[in-house]
Amino acid sequence: MHLALEILVCLLQCVWLWLVAILKAVVPASLQPHKDVSGWVVLVTGSGSGLGRLMSLRFAALGCRLVLWDVNESWNQETEKLVQAASSGAKVKAYTVDLSDREQVYAVADKVKQEVGDVDILINNAGIVTGTMFLETPDSMNIKTMDINCNAHFWTVKSFLPAMLKKNRGHVVSIASAAGLFGVSGLSDYCASKFAAVGFDESLRAELVKKGKTGVKTTVVCPFYINTGMFEGAQTRFPAVLKFLDPPYVVDKIVEAVLTDQAMLCIPKSVYMFYFLRGILPISVNQTIGKLVGVSETMDNFVGRSKSQ
Repeated sequence: MHLALEILVCLLQCVWLWLVAILKAVVPASLQPHKDVSGWVVLVTGSGSGLGRLMSLRFAALGCRLVLWDVNESWNQETEKLVQAASSGAKVKAYTVDLSDREQVYAVADKVKQEVGDVDILINNAGIVTGTMFLETPDSMNIKTMDINCNAHFWTVKSFLPAMLKKNRGHVVSIASAAGLFGVSGLSDYCASKFAAVGFDESLRAELVKKGKTGVKTTVVCPFYINTGMFEGAQTRFPAVLKFLDPPYVVDKIVEAVLTDQAMLCIPKSVYMFYFLRGILPISVNQTIGKLVGVSETMDNFVGRSKSQ
């Protein structure tokens, strides 16, 4: 009898949560309740360029205190100056960090806690891509890709999550990729690292639920290719369905997702459709659809980001 009651309660909860999810999907994010993050400390990895720089500017505009992490000191200092110029009185501090170096991550994290304080929003954004076929990719690049795109998430979260748990307030954001949901030719190590980031986010969220830490949220972001220069030369056969994304648009969606506590964000929305089909169709059918869409050819003309970007 007790088990039957548990099952009934579970079913009722599922129906209710399903209805809430549908409502959130229909109602524009701008009309949904937003949490106030003014005064929160936001740490952005890979803040020296691309999405990292834009997210830093956006969160500074919301009244947040910024901690900038990047391996490129000059780019990071430029972001620091841009944040200070765009948001008068903004508190921002830049640190040079090689995220592939675990001990360096821990050391700089301790420095941040001493000089700035506890981090409230951790945005693991830094990433690299080799863009070569698996057998043509050096072992060193396989290792570095996993270190930066995935393993660094472990070290940063271990450094800053304890304070979030203590206050039962915080947010961990993982900038993954649609390549963390689908395997792509020419992106074997990149896909592996992003699949790992998606799995880490899901497992971390499960642990937070088990601990009853309802005030600590996670968001995983899975966008298609973005016009930041990182995937320069990549192409898509049907841009009307899967087109390269405009960085400011992506940042708008990420910030909205954080402020509304959205657990998973896929951009564009067609990624959700392909993800659904991936789960219900045979692998052979998915491969046939992928061939039509041209997924395996997207990296054929890849050149990547130039050193000046």
